[in-house]
Amino acid sequence: MARALRFFELNTGAQIPSVALGTWQAAPGVVADAVATAIKVGYRHIDCAQAYGNQEEIGAVLKKLFDDGVVKREDLWITSKLWCTDHDPEDVPKALDKTLKDLQLDYLDLYLIHWPVSMRRGSVGFKSENLTHPNITNTWRAMETLYDFGKARAIGVSNFSTKKLGDLLEVARIPPAVNQVECHPSWNQSKLRTFCQSKGVHLSGYSPLGSPGTTSLKSDVLKNPILNMVSEKLGKSAAQVALRWGLQMGHSVLPKSTSEGRIKENLDVFDWSIPNDLFLKLFEIEQARLVKGSPFVHETFGAYKTVKELWDGEL
Repeated sequence: MARALRFFELNTGAQIPSVALGTWQAAPGVVADAVATAIKVGYRHIDCAQAYGNQEEIGAVLKKLFDDGVVKREDLWITSKLWCTDHDPEDVPKALDKTLKDLQLDYLDLYLIHWPVSMRRGSVGFKSENLTHPNITNTWRAMETLYDFGKARAIGVSNFSTKKLGDLLEVARIPPAVNQVECHPSWNQSKLRTFCQSKGVHLSGYSPLGSPGTTSLKSDVLKNPILNMVSEKLGKSAAQVALRWGLQMGHSVLPKSTSEGRIKENLDVFDWSIPNDLFLKLFEIEQARLVKGSPFVHETFGAYKTVKELWDGEL
């Protein structure tokens, strides 16, 4: 009998649902239908961010689902993220208040620092001259205050390397509950995963399918021959195998889709498992990071002169 792995326990004691609907690059006008479909078919975790530009629409559909009795707020897990322009400690609570207003919620289940990168307050887009030097310690202190007041029931980070996470853990009063990073069979985050496990930080995997619908990322994760060999042997799709791999690794996974069929398919990962011999085969896949973070790198502006510095060599 396969272990369902429907939840993982965080260091706060909270149970995070293991499969979320990702909303990055889900266009306004489309995202509301995707969220409604996902919740109606059984998703209980929605991954959001201020930077995605669609939280107001998500908030409107959540309110309707609550009002119609489709789901209760306490049965959903809603994650959002602090954008790079709001790292100043005085801006952190304002940014959360704006997110709560947009999502029409009283609290978040999880609030993450989106990147270990800061940009000028009020700046728009990714112009290099707007990059500044982050003070993650000060930003984290403000995040801890949000946790103290219960506006964010768990706090964490995203896109933090092993070194950056380690540096934060040394100064944190409240350790991050989650590090949300790119993770899939073609970028399995072995070093970071081992470190997170040793420190009780849950690893949450974005782009668990390699973001096949994204124009900016050239991704062949789902076309990998080893992944497809495993999926054929199991009678599952490559996407389902990639997601189940994540669950068996101990990660929550955040697949994004706006197609009803794929939204349902991506949730069908609980009542079967990848046997050990095939699971080990997936570690033979050649590794390559898709999300480089290049817009946050500049020779003159900001904290990181190279992509290697941004990820502390984890490339």
